[in-house]
Amino acid sequence: MVTYEPGDDVDRSAIDETTRRSLERDLVDVVRGEVKFDGATRGIYATDSSNYRQVPLGVTFPLDETDVRRIVDVCRSYDAPILGRGAGTSLAGQACNVAVIVDMSRHMNRILEIDAANHTARVQPGVVLDDLNAVVRRLDLTFGPDPATHAWCTIGGMVGNNSCGTHALYAGKTVDNVEELVVVTYGGQRVVLGRCDDEEYINLTSNDGDAGRIIRELRSLRREFANEIRSGYPSISRRVSGYNLDQLLPENGFHLARAMVGTESTCALTTEITVSLSPWPRYRILVVLGYDDIYEAADHVPELLSIDLIGLEGFDGRLVEQMRRGNLNVEDIRLLPEGDGWLLAEIGAESQAAAELKAEKLVQGLPPQVSAVILRDKKEQEQVWRVRESGLGATARPMNQAVNYEGWEDAAVAPENLGRYLRGIRDLWAEFDYFGAWYGHFGQGCVHTRNNFDLSSIEGLRKYRAFVERAADLCVSLGGSISGEHGDGQSRGELLTHMYSPEIMEAFRRFKAAWDPRGRMNPGKLIDAFPLDTNIRYGPRYRKSTLLATGFSFAQDGGSLQQAAERCVGVGRCRSEAISVMCPSYRVTHDEKHSTRGRAKLLGELFQGETTPESWRNDEVFEALDLCLSCKGCVVDCPTQVDMATYKAEFLFHYYAKRLRPMFAYAVGLIPWSGRVASRVPRMANGLLHNRITGTLLKRLAGISQQRAIPVFAKKSFRHGTVAAKLRDQESPSVVLWPDTFTDIYLPARGHATVQVLEFAGERVALPRQWACCGRPLYDSGMLNFAASAARKVLDALETFLSAEVPVVVPEPSCLAVFRDELPKLLPDDPRAVKLASLSRSLTEHLEAIGWVAPIDASNQRVSIHPHCHQRAVRTTSSDERVLSDAGFIVEVLDLGCCGLAGSFGFQKDHDELSRKIAQDRFLPGVGRGALDSHVIVDGFSCQLQASELAKLATISTAELLANLLRSPKTGDR
Repeated sequence: MVTYEPGDDVDRSAIDETTRRSLERDLVDVVRGEVKFDGATRGIYATDSSNYRQVPLGVTFPLDETDVRRIVDVCRSYDAPILGRGAGTSLAGQACNVAVIVDMSRHMNRILEIDAANHTARVQPGVVLDDLNAVVRRLDLTFGPDPATHAWCTIGGMVGNNSCGTHALYAGKTVDNVEELVVVTYGGQRVVLGRCDDEEYINLTSNDGDAGRIIRELRSLRREFANEIRSGYPSISRRVSGYNLDQLLPENGFHLARAMVGTESTCALTTEITVSLSPWPRYRILVVLGYDDIYEAADHVPELLSIDLIGLEGFDGRLVEQMRRGNLNVEDIRLLPEGDGWLLAEIGAESQAAAELKAEKLVQGLPPQVSAVILRDKKEQEQVWRVRESGLGATARPMNQAVNYEGWEDAAVAPENLGRYLRGIRDLWAEFDYFGAWYGHFGQGCVHTRNNFDLSSIEGLRKYRAFVERAADLCVSLGGSISGEHGDGQSRGELLTHMYSPEIMEAFRRFKAAWDPRGRMNPGKLIDAFPLDTNIRYGPRYRKSTLLATGFSFAQDGGSLQQAAERCVGVGRCRSEAISVMCPSYRVTHDEKHSTRGRAKLLGELFQGETTPESWRNDEVFEALDLCLSCKGCVVDCPTQVDMATYKAEFLFHYYAKRLRPMFAYAVGLIPWSGRVASRVPRMANGLLHNRITGTLLKRLAGISQQRAIPVFAKKSFRHGTVAAKLRDQESPSVVLWPDTFTDIYLPARGHATVQVLEFAGERVALPRQWACCGRPLYDSGMLNFAASAARKVLDALETFLSAEVPVVVPEPSCLAVFRDELPKLLPDDPRAVKLASLSRSLTEHLEAIGWVAPIDASNQRVSIHPHCHQRAVRTTSSDERVLSDAGFIVEVLDLGCCGLAGSFGFQKDHDELSRKIAQDRFLPGVGRGALDSHVIVDGFSCQLQASELAKLATISTAELLANLLRSPKTGDR
């Protein structure tokens, strides 16, 4: 028997490099989907959301079940391990292994059939949960289990993990909602699984292949271990640990499909799933309850369950404090009642009256010390649910605190034992000098946490092992399950012996052996698992890179791009195609390499130097970052605030060090300076750029797409106008307008409108005498030395105003983002940079700051706002909404993602096609719908260009809309 030390890297593949290459060739020959055995792909798939890292042999992306069977056949000929994977968000290490990964999320993602009459759906394993529910909820149905990752987790992954989520209280776990599975065994046989009565048993066992043998062995297993199975499982709703051998019992119908749920790809590959659907209550009310602490909240859970709730979630004050520190969903926190622990009691009913009756009953029965807020508005409910769903992101890398890791974050006990369990773990934390925040599914006694484990040293791993073994014993002593949702994998597989008898453990081994006699399906996970303190991603073998010098300061990450990239804990929100901005390139390519998570993981691999070279000249990393739009969507959307735009700029800074960049980088990166010259002779410049012959030649030389129209220089730039001349002479200004390059040479009307609104509000507006530019385009190509020089000139131009604490209004969102974000990170030792960041404002932010109420009657005109991505990143949209609402507008903020142009990105000839696809996904249809009955406000220059060029849609800036109304005859005192 091999003995492992804490932190060792272990696997059971027995595949050398020569064999791996041969395996790759044979797979390429037969698989119609993609086969990727390159270092970059293997590095990206080496981790899931857990503490573990195991570099796969390669990754395959089958088109259909035929491809899956071909993959299995080739792997079997090499005795190579196989791992099926969905969204890759597993928290126990079950989605990484030294194996051939079969990723079914890219192609096998079709909804095959909806049977509304029988409340069932038949899907491929790569279907995303929210995509299925978007269809079936039109029929007032739902697939009930809904983890926090519902917008990107796959049904196949949920089957593999036996996922639960908020509404498992109402609809049960995944195992309770699976009717039939189609699987492919390692032996290569396709088997249809469901309930197996005597007649079906005879039919199946008459088969001479894998199916007959498997069914006979499972019948034998049931016969031998039935009594142990009946008595050996904890009787709680959230028992997820171990195999579902109880589904083999006669009273459960020998349900082979449900017995396969939660097997974590250790038995077979699932290629088709039939699930049951539950009625979805039409009316929902959320009652938010505040307690003195989370332990008091836990004690109250059993009493609350007497109300017919569809969800009962909770979280504590530490989580909320970590959200505040990280500026994560801060506006949503304001909806919480007083307290230091909260429960979210969700009520569902078929009528509003019935829902109100339940809410009234709940509130009337509360103890006097419990505060309550009743939320009926859907938007407010969604805001509070965002607080709960932020749990993992907020606790993983809390601001100015130690990194927290999974490892003991998923246990479940009966609700009546929840208070005792939480206090017991709290006492263990005190003993081991650990701490954590609590959040999770209080209604079913399943609560999550992440802790400040030291996994980087041998001693730290020994301490970690001692803690989780004690925690497992505590959980089991209270009749609980060591996993209540996220599965066993490697984190908890080794701990199953604390929970189950030797007889049950033997039954587990027999169950796996029936399906996988050769032990090649995801070996070392769940059963006969690798030691929980091996294969550690940031363990003793983890190395700090020698590539240390950076252009940006990375002050929140120890001055290290390596640590910054490690902010990604694999949550996978960047894979969502339905919410916010992140990640536009992934939404089109469906390639993990082009997701925020994939790029962050690959950067992490660069610094390890194992799967990809440890070099700033790394072409694999360059390729992955090339399609990053630098939209900064991840700054807001990523729960751990990964900032890929900054990481890309930093990498390109080093990648191109001491060598020339492509001509496109200079042509577009230097546009503020070349444009300044061109704006003095706009007629000549426009003639050259838009002439068929010279324009074509100039585009070709610059690497610009021939299909792209070059923006037209204004007849007279803002800086050269009479208004600007007057503003430069302002002696005692109350605000300074920053005339960014886009406003100056392309959109002077926006600058004039901004001045008009500010002056109407009583402000004395000044303009800097000295020309300077924030250098926004320089960041996209990594010209950080030049950008730093440009930034210093900005500070010089504004120094007088900064010294006098005069606010700076910036019309262009991308330039405002530079002032608030990039500039302080680029010049951390210049105190003026921090001051500029604090004084920089959008127009509406400044109007709010001075308390101006618009004397306008917009007569309830409708306006739609499409926020520029950088506008979202610096969070100015809410002030736009408030100022316009106060002016009498009916405001809708559109959620259309990225426009796809993203500054210079869409102009590059190699990016044009992708840029157009991104725009056509949500942006252009959404702006078009908004333009039918309202003004569409687009403050970002690139967004305006994209809408105008690709759809001939006219948009307006916030400043111009307000200026037009202020000039109208209706303007007066309100």
